[in-house]
Amino acid sequence: MKILIDIGHPGHVHYFRNLIRNLQKGNNEIIVTARERDVVFSLLEFYKIKYFNRGKGNNSVIGKLSYMFFADWKLLMLSIKQKPDLFLSFSSPYAAQVAKIMGKPHIAINDTEHTDKTHAKFTYPFSSKILTPKSYQNDLGSKQIRFNNVVEGLYLHTNYYKPNPAVLNDIGVKKDEKFVLLRFVSWHAHHDYGQSGLDINAIRILIELLENKYKVFISSELPLSEEFQKYKLQISPEQMHDVLYYASLFIGESGTMASESAFLGTPCVYINSLPLMCYLKLEQEAGILKHFPSSLGVVEYVEQIIQDDELKEKAIKNATKMKERFIDPTAFLTWFIEKYPESSKIMKENPDYQFNFK
Repeated sequence: MKILIDIGHPGHVHYFRNLIRNLQKGNNEIIVTARERDVVFSLLEFYKIKYFNRGKGNNSVIGKLSYMFFADWKLLMLSIKQKPDLFLSFSSPYAAQVAKIMGKPHIAINDTEHTDKTHAKFTYPFSSKILTPKSYQNDLGSKQIRFNNVVEGLYLHTNYYKPNPAVLNDIGVKKDEKFVLLRFVSWHAHHDYGQSGLDINAIRILIELLENKYKVFISSELPLSEEFQKYKLQISPEQMHDVLYYASLFIGESGTMASESAFLGTPCVYINSLPLMCYLKLEQEAGILKHFPSSLGVVEYVEQIIQDDELKEKAIKNATKMKERFIDPTAFLTWFIEKYPESSKIMKENPDYQFNFK
């Protein structure tokens, strides 16, 4: 089978890289299209995944709409030439729309409820199936199939991820030295319009507070101002998960990194005005993550929790308990794609079939 996978975000590289290997082992041909954004290309090259460049995109509303026509055209021309049998993406409107034009199935994955209004217009009508975590709070109708894990399990499941302690030497952390990662986003994503996170004053107070007990690192999508340059985390993109694994605490505005931290057993403070998404809500209920819609109350909460010398150990224990019933979503997705459309019928009749993939 020939499968086209569209990638628009660095996280998507991680979502699909293990799946790509599995599918290739099954003698399937994989075509990857990718947006020229952030570290997408460098990650694809690091994992030795060949790809087609579908352009940079645009951050303005008008620019996004014009880019949709451009990306659709590029994917359509490629698809006419390559003739894929199936399309897969993390709810890419371009892949979905081109799949419809080509008369082929498109499988969408989503874990972010507040994007549903956009996807309901541009992605879901052109998709055959929509895979979401079991904890997903919205009902997407007959096309929806739920799996028992979070999407971070696609690459952080123990079947695929092993932490590399060499990263500690790379970032200059001594043995038994504790460190904290602060993460700031650019707020350029379409679902980030009008949203906010930590204010500058809270950031300054947090750093001053944390430095009494931890080494502090900052990772940011936007360039850091001069006052924060000394905290800049300097690593290769593929090392980020190792940093999150070994961190004593994560504080940030990124929902993806917050969830990754929680999944790996690192206590997390997530600051974002967006409503809490299903996977983050699940992790908060598990006692690994704490959400704040603004800076209000963050400093006081952090000041309280860092007094607990067993903070990290408790987070690891809670994460382990949360994951007891989780499946291996990559193994599940490999089966679902290779056996599609029969796999869809099986899941509709017996949703527990997924527990064959642990």
